[in-house]
Amino acid sequence: MDANPATALSTIPHRDLANAIRALAMDAVEAAKSGHPGMPMGMADVATVLFQRHLKFDAAQPGWPDRDRFVLSAGHGSMLIYSLLHLTGYQGMTIDELKNFRQWGSKTAGHPEYGHTPGVETTTGPLGQGLANAVGMALAERILNARFGDALVDHRTYAIVGDGCLMEGISHEAISLAGHLKLGKLIVLFDDNGISIDGAVSLSCSDDQLARFQASGWATARVDGHDPDAVSAAIDAAKLSDRPSLIACKTVIGYGAPKKGGTAATHGAPLGAEEIAGAREKLGWAHAPFEIPAAIKSAWEAIGQRGGADVQAWSKRLDGSPQKAEFERVMAGDLPANFAQVVGDLKTTIAKDAPKLATRQSSQLVLDALVPALPELVGGSADLTGSNNTKAKVATPIKAGAYGGNYIYYGIREHGMAAAMNGMALHGGIIPFGGTFLVFTDYCRPAIRLSALMKQRVVYVMTHDSIGLGEDGPTHQPVEHLAALRAIPGLLVFRPCDTMETAECWALALSHKDRPSVLALTRQALPHLRADAANANHCARGAYVIRPTQKERKVTLLATGSEVEIAIEAQKQLEAKGIGTAVVSMPSWELFEEQSAAYKQEVLGSGLRVAVEAAAGFGWERYIGTDGIFIGMKGFGASAPIADLYRNFGITPAAIVDAVSAKL
Repeated sequence: MDANPATALSTIPHRDLANAIRALAMDAVEAAKSGHPGMPMGMADVATVLFQRHLKFDAAQPGWPDRDRFVLSAGHGSMLIYSLLHLTGYQGMTIDELKNFRQWGSKTAGHPEYGHTPGVETTTGPLGQGLANAVGMALAERILNARFGDALVDHRTYAIVGDGCLMEGISHEAISLAGHLKLGKLIVLFDDNGISIDGAVSLSCSDDQLARFQASGWATARVDGHDPDAVSAAIDAAKLSDRPSLIACKTVIGYGAPKKGGTAATHGAPLGAEEIAGAREKLGWAHAPFEIPAAIKSAWEAIGQRGGADVQAWSKRLDGSPQKAEFERVMAGDLPANFAQVVGDLKTTIAKDAPKLATRQSSQLVLDALVPALPELVGGSADLTGSNNTKAKVATPIKAGAYGGNYIYYGIREHGMAAAMNGMALHGGIIPFGGTFLVFTDYCRPAIRLSALMKQRVVYVMTHDSIGLGEDGPTHQPVEHLAALRAIPGLLVFRPCDTMETAECWALALSHKDRPSVLALTRQALPHLRADAANANHCARGAYVIRPTQKERKVTLLATGSEVEIAIEAQKQLEAKGIGTAVVSMPSWELFEEQSAAYKQEVLGSGLRVAVEAAAGFGWERYIGTDGIFIGMKGFGASAPIADLYRNFGITPAAIVDAVSAKL
């Protein structure tokens, strides 16, 4: 290694730095016998320019809060970022990790995974998600800048996208939102190689991408992606813009491959030994597989060390800032010290007032208490603010050029909202929550799944959670959605039965730093069922006996949300018949599954079990068994007033009593 890396950097040609990326990408994909070499080879020049001349980062401090964020939205080209992380000296990103590309236990998964690999800012691979995450990151930077100032928060977000990212529908939502909010610190580098898996992009797409971005208020430029000075000049110009920027970099996929370069053959398969040998010759790279000459590695490490002075200067500013403690708290994701007190006081008020509210209104009541106490809470809705009740009384809107608020009008962009919230959570310093109707979790699902995969604290406020929404009918009445959401590993799905449970579920959603949550809330008013304001959070155990029986327990009614009220009324009628019946409220299956076997048995009881939920019954068999009864939906809903719907679909106290009586 060169004793003076900075000197080595100044003497190493750009071509050699970029070819190091190309060689590692070819070699790793070949060793794995799978992967995508074409994009890393094509974008090596652009990435080299970005990391060498523009990106503010320190490889030794991957978690530095004021670093520029780099998102590889075209995540299939993961060897691009893995090569960069190895070359610049990220700890643990050894050459052996690259040799073990796509193998069990390696840090080099097929697609980049947040939390698995140092330096990876977000999990990408589902195309377009990274672009929308980058919008969220850029927005988070502006929000935190408005709160903490330039001294602590002043950085950019860069994203590399491909044709596929821009064909995905989410790209429209993301670029439209970014343009509307004038996120000038967002710079997107488009790998404009004209190739998709099926062949030429022209087979399926003839969009003028620059015109599309311009229509959404972006600054745009087009450059030769293999001309480093042109790429750098375009990035310099983008930095001066007050709008988000798209730089279309015309590249050759599989650049350097003598026969396959510029074709779909390089997209998603190893090049093969013969083609790699030809590429080495064409690129002038006469080194063995995975071998990086010391001078080139030293030059890349100098690039990785370039931000060290920036980190030191920033650390001094932080140490001298009166906001240091608060900045460190929100960036660590810790709740304020008085959080438990705020929740406790709220529960006391709820017990005293005994409100009869729709749980969506209960949620707003909770937010009215929490938002003033948690300045990091940033809410929003996909054009349903008045229906989702997501805007606290003290909330103020975030607008272009005025980012000091805490509420985002996302517009009708459910998917973009969810993915942007992931980006905000990943950035740090913000706990995002956003609302739409529960049925439209279908529009959000890919991003919700990634929230769970990345273990991000994102709160999805999903209202109008059943046929209880009434006349809007089956297009808007969720039936299968609770089951589908409960199937996502790591996702907490809460369906509270009253205002007290809503407060407890919100507290749980915020207390789980490494899990996203869905709050499924009603349109219709529900009675106050929990009179106690105990310090203990009953919902934390997932399920509990909300109404015990004084008789010998023969029946247990298991219910969630709006159906707990129905189960309690059925209990009264069954008890009058001499049938000992307990009612269990089950706001969270996931948390209930984490309890001890003894507790679960105590709650579920040993007699007949009846599940009551105005949704599909899929999944309830784990609790009611083959001999139990399910009272709920057997198909889609209908358009009618709520009382008619519950009666006609047989979700009533009388239906429960009749089913139990027949069974016993």
